[in-house]
Amino acid sequence: MLKHPTLDLLGQLGFAGMAKAFAEMESNDDAASLSHAEWLALLLDHEATYRNDRRLALRLRHAKLRHRAVPEDVDYRTRRSLDRRLFETLLAGEWISRHENLAIIGPTGIGKSGLACAIGHKACRDNRSVLYTRLLRLIDELTLAKGDGRIAARMKSLTKVELLILDDWGLQPLDGNARPHLLQILEDRYGQRLTLVTSQLPVARWHQTINDPTYANAILDRLVHYAHRLELEGESMRRPATAAA
Repeated sequence: MLKHPTLDLLGQLGFAGMAKAFAEMESNDDAASLSHAEWLALLLDHEATYRNDRRLALRLRHAKLRHRAVPEDVDYRTRRSLDRRLFETLLAGEWISRHENLAIIGPTGIGKSGLACAIGHKACRDNRSVLYTRLLRLIDELTLAKGDGRIAARMKSLTKVELLILDDWGLQPLDGNARPHLLQILEDRYGQRLTLVTSQLPVARWHQTINDPTYANAILDRLVHYAHRLELEGESMRRPATAAA
C-alpha cells in the first residue's frame, strides 16, 4: 500500500477526516480483514463525522452562546414549571422551520438564558445559523454602527441569522434610538426568520417598556404574533441551598 502518497493526496483533496482514519486503519491489524467496500465505508464515515464536527464548531463560534448549555444537560427536576414535552418539541426545531418566534419568561435566576442557549446549541447541530446577544448590548452596537456608517451591513447580517436570541428583553425601557432599530430588525425578520427572547417581565408589561405606544404596537405585533411562550416559575437557581438545621 502506498501509504504516504495516499495520505498526501487525501490532504490535497481536503479529505482530512479520511486521511486521519486511513492512518489509524493502516496501523490496526484488525483492519486487514476488512473488504475494500468496508474500508471505503469507514473512511467515508470518518470524513462525514469530521466535517459535521467542524461545521458545528464553526456554527457555535459564530453563535456566541452565553452558556455552554446542551439539550442533554437540561434539568427537568428543578421546580421551575418547565414543561418537558413542550421544551423537547421546541428542541426538535419545527417551529424554526416555520419561522415562529419564542418567548421564554420567568423570574431572574430561573435559567431562561441557559434554556435559550440549549435551544441555540441544538439549532447549531441541525446546521442552522444562530446568534446570541443581550438586547441592550445589541442596541449599543447598532447605535455605534449607525454613527460610523456600518448600520446597513449590520442589519443585513442580523436578517440572515436563522435563530436570533435576544436575552434580557425589557430589562430597562427602550429609548428613542433603540425603538427604530428593534422595529427594523423584527420587520426584516418577520415571516422569514425567527426571534427568541428571554424576559423577566410577563408579556402584558412589554408594551410599557417600549415606552412609545406607536412603536410598541408595531414591535409587539411582529414579535408576539404566532409566538410560542415558555413560562417558568419558582425560586432562583443561583441561590445557595439552605443548610439543614
